Amino acid sequence: MKPEHLLLLLTREMPYGKYQGRKIADLPGHYLGWFAREGFPRGELGELLALMYELDHNDLRALLDPLRAGLQRPGR
Repeated sequence: MKPEHLLLLLTREMPYGKYQGRKIADLPGHYLGWFAREGFPRGELGELLALMYELDHNDLRALLDPLRAGLQRPGR
């Protein structure tokens, strides 16, 4: 995992599919699980989805909260 990927989870949007336009960090667990079963796409998107799946599957979504709070501060 690259540390900058954690920030990308909060800023990168899903480019296609049922949840197009939704931030990767906000994708539902069942959707991430579907990718885990069917196969993640190649490239950075697949890496981000796999990372988010691991965070969700291991109940670690809260690790993103400090980063999310930093993004919501005025001037960001």
